[in-house]
Amino acid sequence: MKFRAGPGVLGVAVISGIATLAINLSGGVVHAEPQTPSTEQQLVDSINAGLLPTADGRQPKAVVDTGSSTGSASRSYASRVVGEGPEVSAYLAAFAYGLTHPDAAPPGANKPDCTPTAAHPKPVVLVHGTWLNTYDTFAFLSPRLARAGYCVFAFNFGRAGVLDGGGLGPILPGRFGVGPMEDSARQLAEFVDHVRTTTGVDKVDIVAHSQGGPVTSQYLKFEGGADKVGKVVTLGATNHGTSLLGMATLGRLINNLGINILGFYDPIIGRANVQQVVGSEFYAKLNEHGDTVPGIDYTAIGTRHDEISNPYEWTFLQPGPDATVRNITLQDDCAQDMSDHLTLMYSPRAASITLRALDGDANQGLECTFNPWMIGGGGQI
Repeated sequence: MKFRAGPGVLGVAVISGIATLAINLSGGVVHAEPQTPSTEQQLVDSINAGLLPTADGRQPKAVVDTGSSTGSASRSYASRVVGEGPEVSAYLAAFAYGLTHPDAAPPGANKPDCTPTAAHPKPVVLVHGTWLNTYDTFAFLSPRLARAGYCVFAFNFGRAGVLDGGGLGPILPGRFGVGPMEDSARQLAEFVDHVRTTTGVDKVDIVAHSQGGPVTSQYLKFEGGADKVGKVVTLGATNHGTSLLGMATLGRLINNLGINILGFYDPIIGRANVQQVVGSEFYAKLNEHGDTVPGIDYTAIGTRHDEISNPYEWTFLQPGPDATVRNITLQDDCAQDMSDHLTLMYSPRAASITLRALDGDANQGLECTFNPWMIGGGGQI
């Protein structure tokens, strides 16, 4: 597989990306409460129950995408990022920039002249999540890692069009991480090998958000990554799946806003989202022999206000043989941090936990600031 820069997708951003997943039809907030495990068909039925007819009278219908990672129903690819976007402190600002610059690198990443040092010998590879890109996920965290002395590398993975099994997300520019997670793990494997070759190192560390967690686990367990990675830090990762409470809401919301797209694209969920429903065949295989692999140092960060990866405790990991695991709730000793699934990546506290996980000796203190739900602000709002 060759990395290539994908073309921008033409579209109009009428909703604030995945942030709309947090809003239900009554105007309330979907809370991260434990739910009865969903099945793929239950998710589809939930979406269909709220879909209204399109303007021309047709009734849109969601179906389960049964395409395999090797079949023609689902195809995805990875691409290196081009240029460098600005450093921002709020998710909504990053989302807006990512719509018009979907292939931008987060600030501080992919510096061709960066050489790992004795203090930080392992480069850090950033892995974004579903319906996101590497810029709008890491525009706040990446420059912090770079200023701390790390060589940071980022790419976009799981890129697929609507007709390639990517579901509804790719209607908006920069909505990547939609292809089968098995394919995304292979794309991660190739990118890590590229970083290792470029920097001359044996191992990298990985920082992953949301779907980036299970994609990283798939890479470690089935794509030869166990001997190439030292530490893994996950933030809001769907390590054991999610109830995906917001997914049905998204299908209803977009169609009810009058955007006539659901009648033309089927399925609307996309393979990566189907795989992340708790109890899916993907997770049965991924975690069959435990959550971890020997020799890896793991840190899993979760937020109590996560409306996507919920219940948030499912982001945590159980250590297996010869693996170290630290499970950290963002609000422990810092109740004013209100970060949700997306603004977790714009939380100074989450950033300081990540830095300490990568190098505990150099990063002893943890920041604690107010970070508003859904908006973010890097502690500056």
